[in-house]
Amino acid sequence: MKVLVEKSGDITTIIINRPEVRNALDRETTELLARAFREFDADPQAKVAILTGAEGQFSSGADLKAWSKGETLRLEEQGDSPIGPVRMKLSKPVIAAVAGYAVAGGMALSLWCDLRVVEETAIFGMLDRRFGVPMIGAVTVNLPRLIGLSHASDLILTGRQVEADEALRMGLANRVVPQGEGLKAAHELAQELASYPWLCLVNDRKAMLEGPDMSEAQAHVNEMRLGLQTINSGESVSGASNFAAGAGRHGQET
Repeated sequence: MKVLVEKSGDITTIIINRPEVRNALDRETTELLARAFREFDADPQAKVAILTGAEGQFSSGADLKAWSKGETLRLEEQGDSPIGPVRMKLSKPVIAAVAGYAVAGGMALSLWCDLRVVEETAIFGMLDRRFGVPMIGAVTVNLPRLIGLSHASDLILTGRQVEADEALRMGLANRVVPQGEGLKAAHELAQELASYPWLCLVNDRKAMLEGPDMSEAQAHVNEMRLGLQTINSGESVSGASNFAAGAGRHGQET
């Protein structure tokens, strides 16, 4: 299978499985990725997903050899992206575990994720620039929102490669870990997220993601509306009671 799905408790790991081509994305692979993420989002037992690539490579992007033979990706304005799930708005977080190359469409996939755990030898870059392949994997939408227009302009216009330490400085990476430890660190982070009061986490995430598309006044209202959903569920009272009983004092883990 070109995409593997592994479930462990409330964590779902989705693996691009074409190591013979550095996990390049042909049309079937992108469609399987979109399906896997829809199933994750609909699964009431699943809380956090991890996206990674097989055998120490995240993804080298669109399979240009297949493209040169006329096997194009999906090229429609509506529906799924040419890069599969990157137009989708999920209700739950996704963590990218990045090793090796995350370039072109592979980088596009990593940008779509909420967080990126990056191995110290990983490489990012919109190498599409070299080959006249347009950045139609939501990169021009997601990258400026993630790292700001100045850094995004640099990467989009030049297509240059970025190593892990620079990716961390510009906000492209959230964590940098030793080579070979990316997936393990991503699992630990996923388990941390899954352990928190869940409605509060998903509602705060939703407010954060929806806010930039609203006026400031609308964003304040939306934040309060979602916050009240959490409060009215009883989750906040439960958390406050735990704190009053001594849990989580002075920054300690609950």
